[in-house]
Amino acid sequence: MGYVAVKGGTLAIEESIKRLKYERLKKRVVLDCHKIEGGMRCLIDQVMSESSLYNETLAAMAIKQAEGSPEEAVFLMRAYRSTLPRKHYSRTVESEDMLVERRISASFKDIPGGQILGAANDYTHRLIDFNLNEETDEEAVNWIREYALENVVDQDKTDLTNLPKVLNYLREAGLLPSCERDNREPDDVTKESLQFPTSRSERLQILTRGQTGAVTSIGYIALRSYGALHPTVGELRIGKLPLHVDNPFNEQNEDEDAYYIGEIKVTEVETLFPEDIQKFTGQKEIEFSLGYGICYGQNETKAIAMSILDHCLETGNPEYPTHNEEFVLLHIDSVESTGFISHLKLPHYVTFQSKLDSVRKSKKGQVGQNMESNEELNP
Repeated sequence: MGYVAVKGGTLAIEESIKRLKYERLKKRVVLDCHKIEGGMRCLIDQVMSESSLYNETLAAMAIKQAEGSPEEAVFLMRAYRSTLPRKHYSRTVESEDMLVERRISASFKDIPGGQILGAANDYTHRLIDFNLNEETDEEAVNWIREYALENVVDQDKTDLTNLPKVLNYLREAGLLPSCERDNREPDDVTKESLQFPTSRSERLQILTRGQTGAVTSIGYIALRSYGALHPTVGELRIGKLPLHVDNPFNEQNEDEDAYYIGEIKVTEVETLFPEDIQKFTGQKEIEFSLGYGICYGQNETKAIAMSILDHCLETGNPEYPTHNEEFVLLHIDSVESTGFISHLKLPHYVTFQSKLDSVRKSKKGQVGQNMESNEELNP
């Protein structure tokens, strides 16, 4: 079979791109990026987290261009991110400084500052609200106005900017080991190729920008199959963290000289894992170890799954693939996984023809052997 040159490739590609735009516009409705940003909060947060780029407006534009495909939107955001210069590094962010919007604990009922339910689907009936089909902008504005008035009347005096960490009380009681402060500069997976074994900073970066479905799926596998883990959420908090950068004209880098540049909304989770510890006396005691998860926006399932995988990779049990850093970290990246699978659609003419020739030769050789066998049986 000879090679056949493909003609008109450029024209075909241009027409394919036009067809793609037609499919987006054929219902004669143009989505407003501002409305995507306002009405698809969870999707915006997911795309920002997986692309490692915190910009709600850009995420809305990418979602519009990708017609709602999270994988394609993340690809667009990652590509744009690669063009941006890195001019500054922010100061270390302490999650205790979070302006909390939601804060719950599955470990303790009564926690200092109280459980703050915030915005969540956990307490809804999961029934489709058909009234949304008739919702108008005017109704939304009126509802927001009424809600704002109610919120002012019912506002309590809880300081949401200084809520203590739940796990600190376990540490104070000696039930949880203290964490040693690591002042080493974290590794940056966006600048250096990943090398195994990895540092914890690298693992956390890859987990937090991992594809939400993949992180959740592998975390679920760790719960059900490999190790049969059952952690308890010590604290889940959602809120805004302030960001500061050092004064570039002052080498002292004092706190009061830092510039406030804005805030980011994050979901942070700390989970507790009970473990049997063999003491020198031969007795077994139960101690708690930690798993940590954090991601942009409100994405609680991913953050919890991330904390599970963080614990698995810290434990590193060689019996389970969910504890293998190469298995986990190389298979959860959205761009890597979708890109590799999607590349199968691209032309593989030459390689396939080579395989096809091999199949024909093996078939021909098999037919020849069968004919020789028949001649031996029937001389």
